Amino acid sequence: MDSSSESHGSNAYVSLRGVSKSFDDVRAVVDLDLDIASGEFFSMLGPSGSGKTTVLRLIAGFETVSSGTISIDGEDITTLAPFDRTVNTVFQDYALFPHMTIQENVEYGLRTRKVPKPERAAQAAQAIDRVKLSHLAGRLPHQLSGGQRQRIALARALVLRPKVLLLDEPLGALDKQLREEMQVELKSIQREAGITFIFVTHDQEEAMRMSDRIAVFNAGRIEQLGTPHEVYEKPATAFVAGFLGVSNLMSGEKAQAVVGRTGLVNIRPERIRLVGPGAKPGKDEMAVSGVIIEVAYTGANTIYIVETAGSVRLISTKLNEELPGVGESFQTGDKVVALWRNAHIATIPH
Repeated sequence: MDSSSESHGSNAYVSLRGVSKSFDDVRAVVDLDLDIASGEFFSMLGPSGSGKTTVLRLIAGFETVSSGTISIDGEDITTLAPFDRTVNTVFQDYALFPHMTIQENVEYGLRTRKVPKPERAAQAAQAIDRVKLSHLAGRLPHQLSGGQRQRIALARALVLRPKVLLLDEPLGALDKQLREEMQVELKSIQREAGITFIFVTHDQEEAMRMSDRIAVFNAGRIEQLGTPHEVYEKPATAFVAGFLGVSNLMSGEKAQAVVGRTGLVNIRPERIRLVGPGAKPGKDEMAVSGVIIEVAYTGANTIYIVETAGSVRLISTKLNEELPGVGESFQTGDKVVALWRNAHIATIPH
């Protein structure tokens, strides 16, 4: 089911109604209805060109809608200039002023609003403390690491107390370890600040880890809207199933051979358990015999590709819980039985 028009209860804070955006002959956003709740960490996830960043820029006012309306807290902001909107945007490149200290960078927005000097200094210091960088307030941006600059960009946005904070791939330039640390910090800051975050990313794990709800975008439309659990466990379309994690998508004869029915179905790799040949399925389980044709060790997991009797290839992921050499493991060429519970077969409507 396409959930793009679902409301998040009666407390919708950001509302888009019939929003479309075209660039010449390209329809970047198509007739979008969307409600985002107050205080929600909401992610827009999708590949490049799916429309997610365009929607963010429409909310920010950096692009104008071709049709439709946008409102925040009941106020129609569709035609307001960016600086008249109660939102602030954090970009991937931080956009800090290189010649200003961190304190001056964070104060800048307050200065343009004519906030008296003592007051803006105190508010900026508080914002810098919130992102745990008070000890670096006198430094210049080039003296900070990428993660520290990202936190200062957040502080500069939060000090203006926006009703909504828009984040455009803000962690995209960071390495994996720092990115994961910042995901935890960003979620913590959002919870503490209590304001609505609208986050754009193409990273599925990032969206799943941080979000209250996720809108999965494809070709200018929302394919599915729901909690991380809902969109992962119960994908509404083949695109969503394939985009969020690794999938065993099957239909027609292949589905019939593996799960005993036609139609479009999906089994996540971590739900498939491999055992030695001759094993029988337990209660509420299904089984198919096959041969392992590829094994990949990735540290936390081992990935197996199994070719079944019906020439259907299944991916199985095993968590490496045991010490090396302990517990059952398989090699290329081994005969196995793949088992999964009936409840773990997801039927995809379309």
